[in-house]
Amino acid sequence: MNSQEAVESLEREIGYTFKNKELLLEALTHSSYTNEMKINKRNHYERLEFLGDAVLELLSSEFLFERFPDVPEGGLSKKRASMVCEQSLAICARSMNLGDCIFFGKGEEAAGGRNKDSILADVTEAVLGAIYLDGGLERARDYVNRHVLFELKEDELFVDSKTILQERVQHFKEGGVLEYTVIKESGPEHAKIFTVQVSLDGKPLAEGEGHTKKSAQQEAAKAAIPTLEKLDWKTV
Repeated sequence: MNSQEAVESLEREIGYTFKNKELLLEALTHSSYTNEMKINKRNHYERLEFLGDAVLELLSSEFLFERFPDVPEGGLSKKRASMVCEQSLAICARSMNLGDCIFFGKGEEAAGGRNKDSILADVTEAVLGAIYLDGGLERARDYVNRHVLFELKEDELFVDSKTILQERVQHFKEGGVLEYTVIKESGPEHAKIFTVQVSLDGKPLAEGEGHTKKSAQQEAAKAAIPTLEKLDWKTV
């Protein structure tokens, strides 16, 4: 993927068009690329990551402060640490196909850098820093809400649906196997909607939609829970 393709691909994913494309290129450039290619005119992402980390801390703190008015400072700090940890940010990066757009040197590419949680998390923050410089705080907030906090909020809202469904299935039919399958994708790349079907031992139970595969799975599980009471378990 060349520079123009990487920029255009990620702009479609995140729903934001940069005025200064060089900022996004910098956010997508690993130090191994500049070192091996001896490219002096393009910086790597570490300075933008530093800035993006600070912006993410502000915006995630703002979100938690407003959403949990009765939670004390210590509790808010724990929630923030969980929400913006390396693993969480890497999950968000993968949902944006961010790894496909990063520029690596041959050594880091061969070492699997494109799939490392640490690098994906860093570049997620670097892109945020680039958006903040290019478009200001409101556009940065939009990126965080849509591509970081959205997925985490979806998990929080429906965190028990799949677990509850699994527990109820085991109550009625020990050893029953639940399977979640994406059966449809619709909408533009930056606002795609996934439709997921949940099946029990190959028999469809329910469907759900969401802007991420995980949220669609949770919606499908939520929709399936009431149907369990109606099943004839002798024939399932």
